[in-house]
Amino acid sequence: MAKKVPGGRAVAIPAEVIERKIYLIGGLKVMLDRDLAYIYGVETRALVQAVTRNAERFPADFMFQLSKEELDDWRSQFVMSNPEAKMGLRRPPYAFTELGVAMLSSVLKSGRAVRMNIMIMRAFVRLREMLATHQDLARAIEDIGRRQEEHGEQITSIIETINQLLLPEPVSEKRRIGFHPGEQPKHR
Repeated sequence: MAKKVPGGRAVAIPAEVIERKIYLIGGLKVMLDRDLAYIYGVETRALVQAVTRNAERFPADFMFQLSKEELDDWRSQFVMSNPEAKMGLRRPPYAFTELGVAMLSSVLKSGRAVRMNIMIMRAFVRLREMLATHQDLARAIEDIGRRQEEHGEQITSIIETINQLLLPEPVSEKRRIGFHPGEQPKHR
């Protein structure tokens, strides 16, 4: 999709860029107001203003403002790779969950907002699918590890049994016939 910039040019926004703008904050997958404003081709303050005018459409599970700790955590995710994360912000950004992003399309009614919203929803779905795939792989690897451990124990047991079988029969001490000095005679 393309974004209008000053001068009338359009800038393409690849799906990968949208996917990289989905962050994990407070255990939730969210997008920040500034990224959504960029994607929708509006100013951040215009997006926030539209949301605040329609506050009843954005309960806490749709949108929330980052706390200082969440903002610091978000910034720390970038270390040195993202200069935007280091910029001073006048206020903590708003974070929109997948449901909040879906609701934005009803608040921002432009054709671009609808098209971008579709792309964002697809990005959330792809992210969910990737996470599910990674969880399935983790479970499969765990199963393989467990089976390998069980097989290792069984192989160790087999080797111990074979070693026991390979040992020579213990020779029982036979009673020697005759008198042996230093031995106490046994009475019958």
